[in-house]
Amino acid sequence: MDAQGRGRADDIDPADQWVLNPTTGEYELRLSPSAAQSPVPEPRSARSAAPAAPRGRTQAPPRTTEAPARRPPEREVPPPRRRKGAPEEPPPGRRGRRPVKKKGKARRALLWTGGVMAFVVLATGAAGYLYLEHLNDNITSVSDDGAGTGGFSKDKAINILLIGTDKRTGKGNKGYGDAGSPGHADTTILLHVSKDRTNATALSIPRDLIVDIPDCPTTQEDGSTKVIAGTTGVRFNTSLGQDGRTPSCTMRTVTELTGITPDNFMVADFNAVKTLTSAVGGVEVCLAKNIDDPDSHLKLPKGTHTIEGETALAYVRTRHSVGFGGDLSRIGLQQQFLSALMRKLKSSDTLTSPSKMVKLAEAGTEALTVDSQLDSINKLKDLGLELGKLNTENLTFTTVPVKDNPAEQVKATVVLDEAKAQQVFDLIRNDVSFTDVKQRKKKEKAAVAARLEGEKAPAGEVRVRVLNGGAAQGSAQQTLSWLQVEEGVTKSENGGNAPKELKRTTLEYAPDQAAQARRLAAILGLSGSGMKPGESVTNAQGVPAMTLTLGKDFKGPGVSLTPPDKAPDDIDKSTADKVECAE
Repeated sequence: MDAQGRGRADDIDPADQWVLNPTTGEYELRLSPSAAQSPVPEPRSARSAAPAAPRGRTQAPPRTTEAPARRPPEREVPPPRRRKGAPEEPPPGRRGRRPVKKKGKARRALLWTGGVMAFVVLATGAAGYLYLEHLNDNITSVSDDGAGTGGFSKDKAINILLIGTDKRTGKGNKGYGDAGSPGHADTTILLHVSKDRTNATALSIPRDLIVDIPDCPTTQEDGSTKVIAGTTGVRFNTSLGQDGRTPSCTMRTVTELTGITPDNFMVADFNAVKTLTSAVGGVEVCLAKNIDDPDSHLKLPKGTHTIEGETALAYVRTRHSVGFGGDLSRIGLQQQFLSALMRKLKSSDTLTSPSKMVKLAEAGTEALTVDSQLDSINKLKDLGLELGKLNTENLTFTTVPVKDNPAEQVKATVVLDEAKAQQVFDLIRNDVSFTDVKQRKKKEKAAVAARLEGEKAPAGEVRVRVLNGGAAQGSAQQTLSWLQVEEGVTKSENGGNAPKELKRTTLEYAPDQAAQARRLAAILGLSGSGMKPGESVTNAQGVPAMTLTLGKDFKGPGVSLTPPDKAPDDIDKSTADKVECAE
């Protein structure tokens, strides 16, 4: 990358000014002694910067044998980094040459990507170690309007909503999207990353899925808030752009649909695919047949191809020449493309090339719109480091289960396959992997399972107080009646509302109540993870009792509380490590 004539060091490659610190795994700036400023593009606002001692080394003492800062710029060869006239050996604390990059550190630089547009821009965070202020100026942010959780947390599972719009911006996009449109949610992926970072699920949401869009409080340009009225029975893609809806409304729609509240959102338009694929030198894809689609302008013969720019965009937009020719077939093609892109990003020729990372950072941040909780390179970097812990073999792509809309004679939209879709949503809500990766250590899993093993007390000896901690109103009384009348747990009572809401139903018990707890768990269909060894409480009769708190997962008396522990076999899915050819 050249510096495009900006600054004094316009003939010095910025990539040569950054060195990987093997101790921290991060790139650090090593300024040329002749440079009065960092050799990177100037941000939009003018700034003045005085030379600073490079971080992590001792500044060389002043010398009078050289002209001080105004000599003509010279191209320096990075190894060894030694100025003319300097001692043969570098001064104490100074590195004379760039250290060899360690293989184990390269993985920290990788940021996972996804979504045809928005998903790929996650790749920019690692390069955010470079010229942060300039990249911050590239980022556009809009309010989440309170629709999210307030931002991802490092100690919790992460849910990022990735939206690719059909908005036209920039040159070369006249053949795509609706002219003058603010853009719709053309491609949407809910990326769930497990709490322990061992696995992730990328859930595609079809644009033609019929959904209910809720009322959406939306921040206006003047800072005021306008509530955009919701609608029922409309296409999912109208949750963005239509009637002034912003990405926060798409976020609310996803929560309404899945029961999962995203932490953040990221949005990009057509240009993201073009610029990012070019930044990494192209992505290799495989076709099982010839494709000639005049609508997307894609014409490629059967076989393997490396695509970038306009060809890459045409590839992810084609649908008439693949599968059944609809949006669902295109989603499958897009998922294969994203898997290929991730493999390219993880490859050594990308991770070990500072110049490619610089290009990726520029392209990604310029294509990116994020929510107000994720509006700086530092925040993107933190997110990227969390995502960088993933392995492609444990990243699963799947699609919300749907079926043809029965109300249509000419099939144009789809509706939820309720039974299958709820299974998928439950898996994600309960942080269950779609791959065979083990989410807990063997010892921990065995200890949880052991809580269910052993003698069970008779139902008539079980003493329990039932509290409502997030279930539907009246659930505690309904459960109490069911336990007493249907299951013989007569020594039970209604404890009212819990002091705080819980996502999952729990049963707390003292050590000498373990047999009672096992009996009640068997009646409720409660898993070992829902059993919480702790203390007993005193019930209305003045005797020790267990505490059953009904959480948000409670569906009603008699409905099993054991969450699914694996994805159903009939759910279509693929993992990012496998090469698949589009048909």
